[in-house]
Amino acid sequence: MLLQFAKYQGTGNDFILIDNRINRWRPDRQEIARLCDRHFGIGADGLMLLSEEAGYPFRMTYYNSDGLESTMCGNGGRCIAVFARRLGLTGDFVRFMTIDGEHYAEIQGIDKNPSHVRLKMRDATIDRQFEDGLLINTGSPHFVRFVANTDQTDVFTLGKVLRFDPRFSPEGANINFAEVQSSGIYVRTYERGVENETLSCGTGVTATALAAAFLTTGHPEFYMIKTRGGNLKVSFKQSGQFFTEIWLEGDVTTVFEGHIEIDPLTSSF
Repeated sequence: MLLQFAKYQGTGNDFILIDNRINRWRPDRQEIARLCDRHFGIGADGLMLLSEEAGYPFRMTYYNSDGLESTMCGNGGRCIAVFARRLGLTGDFVRFMTIDGEHYAEIQGIDKNPSHVRLKMRDATIDRQFEDGLLINTGSPHFVRFVANTDQTDVFTLGKVLRFDPRFSPEGANINFAEVQSSGIYVRTYERGVENETLSCGTGVTATALAAAFLTTGHPEFYMIKTRGGNLKVSFKQSGQFFTEIWLEGDVTTVFEGHIEIDPLTSSF
């Protein structure tokens, strides 16, 4: 059975996107993990289904590369906005539903590759402050730790340990290591569900920007963020530990489109 897909990436955070309005594909965990596998499948950090949703052009459902449905994905939200626009479902201003509620996106340069996308994130608050970092939910739970040298940090080893820290039970958290630099903030993220470092994480850089604003004595309105996969901008309005009008901004690239054979025994329609 052939499955049509597109592959997109936002600052190196890559995704398989499937228009699920007609086929209504219901994949199992093993099939999603196989498709995301970089050796035996298409290869991606996650997979997204674009489905019908009453009152909206579409609904975004996100699965991590381990095959399990996950919480909000910021870079994924930016990518699926461009995907929907190219399917003709929306204009340059996109409104859609996700697991954490309604989101808006603004697309610039839809006729270009990459396009530029601003995604409005959910309001957020500093959930808990520890001696070694802060916990913030920006659609997904993130622990942010500021370090002296991000490139010398063993993100995989430390992230794997912290990801299951009892403080973040029962689901655990994504782990971000951040360094304040003259040009902005440099962030590296260990993502749960991927169980590895990714080149970028949208909800992670958003959490890091909010954490930096909370800890600073000034009143910044945005931060430029550098990740291993590219640059992003996070803007917001702050009132103490509460944040509103949060926007995640950066480029989105269409990588390729194609078809792949799927096992009808591990999928249903």
